[in-house]
Amino acid sequence: MQLLQGAVRNYAWGSRTALAELCGRPVPSAHPEAELWLGAHPADPAKLIADGASPVSLLDVLTADPEGELGKQVVADFGNRLPFLLKVLAAEEPLSLQAHPSARQAKEGFARENRARVPLDSPVRNYRDDSPKPELVVALERFEALAGFREPRETIELFEALAVPGLRKYIGLLAGQPDSSGLRALFTTWITLPAQALESLLPQVVDGCVDYLAASRGHGRFAAEARTAVELADTYPGDAGVLASLLLNRITLEPGEGLFLDAGNLHAYLRGVAVEVMANSDNVLRGGLTPKHVDVPELLRVLDFEPVRVPKLVASVDGEGSRTYATPAAEFVLTRFDLHESNGAQPISVDGPSIVLCTSGTAHLRCGEDSLALARGAAAWISASDPDVSVAAVDGNAAVFCASVGVLDVRNDTQR
Repeated sequence: MQLLQGAVRNYAWGSRTALAELCGRPVPSAHPEAELWLGAHPADPAKLIADGASPVSLLDVLTADPEGELGKQVVADFGNRLPFLLKVLAAEEPLSLQAHPSARQAKEGFARENRARVPLDSPVRNYRDDSPKPELVVALERFEALAGFREPRETIELFEALAVPGLRKYIGLLAGQPDSSGLRALFTTWITLPAQALESLLPQVVDGCVDYLAASRGHGRFAAEARTAVELADTYPGDAGVLASLLLNRITLEPGEGLFLDAGNLHAYLRGVAVEVMANSDNVLRGGLTPKHVDVPELLRVLDFEPVRVPKLVASVDGEGSRTYATPAAEFVLTRFDLHESNGAQPISVDGPSIVLCTSGTAHLRCGEDSLALARGAAAWISASDPDVSVAAVDGNAAVFCASVGVLDVRNDTQR
């Protein structure tokens, strides 16, 4: 068990306050800070901190002793790498519309681009590894997102409420085929609109959203959807992703609520701070709201157009102060501990490696004869070789997240 120093990632959509406050650094930060990476991703591995020693890359430690750090079962299932990446995400502005491939799609796409000799760092590269990228976000504060295609009949009602003449033919298109095929046809039409047609339609839609908000005084049934479209159009003028946003579920997570995103789910995080855990992959297919490369044919191959009502994921209670966010992902499982000093120590029962992150208060970790104090924003690495670990609050309440490896279901893995 050792302290783990995360890697801060600076992106334009990040916050100058959220991660700095979490980690006890001066506010505001010099640059927008978007993500704190706690893992062994080759692009930016976290570092292990030991008393009196220089920081050591977690990736280097895993490479030197994969079975000792990860355990034989994890190595057998996932190879010599940590299969998950834990993050803290701080979004001040919207992220791009995006989706992630299944395991089969990732393997095929990675091999195909390798055969074509597309450099790994090329801006037009879609597949930077051969892994899927399921992900789970859990809100630390109110968190806003778009995720999954809305039921077509509700989208038709939204279009009708906006009363935009330019939307009439698209209402007819979706009403004639109110299913995944109709959504595919409409999304494909919009994302491939010629520039002149987009320049005509998009301002009409934005004006319709503004008029709807004014008429309903911001409290209409579709106020959140309309407000989001207006905000996105202001941030990404002329982007077809603004139109696509009107096809997706608009979601608000309150603190402690989660959202799981499997392969093919088109989504965009809009704003807020959350803990995020994902498969250790960098495969992203973008669909708009970005100046980066959008590969429309490949995106359409990956997207799942089946309409869904994306449920908020509420953690199940599995012990006193312990709650687990159950997902079908084999690469990770996330558990939250809500601790009070009067309740004493709680066991962290995991098989294999884990990363523990304190998000509130101060927590005390005990592992055999060793102990660590985790202040807010601090994290620890627990290897597969470490003895059982327990966690307790120090001086009041504390909140701690523990990311560990899930359970691999071989029968289903090839379909993911």
